[in-house]
Amino acid sequence: MKYLIKKDNQRRNIFKKFELKRLYLKYIIYNDSISKEVRTNAMILLNKLPKNSSNIRIHNRCVITGRPKAIYRDFRLSRMILRDYAHNGLLPGIIKSSW
Repeated sequence: MKYLIKKDNQRRNIFKKFELKRLYLKYIIYNDSISKEVRTNAMILLNKLPKNSSNIRIHNRCVITGRPKAIYRDFRLSRMILRDYAHNGLLPGIIKSSW
């Protein structure tokens, strides 16, 4: 599991590094007022970017266990770890709901 956590962190770092460049190139490609040659060159440059620079390749995983399912985005924790941390008071502001 540690390998998967490390791999996910690497993908997030690569995405952060190339995010603006990717957005800039996509803007050029989808803008009809720009000449066809420039748009084609932008398409070629976009294809040369690393695959992991796309946000589609990022998968939400628990940062503690590496579990890929039932992840709370705000905390990046799985439901089980979130529950344990909340019961132990390790997450400030999170309390058990009752009505």
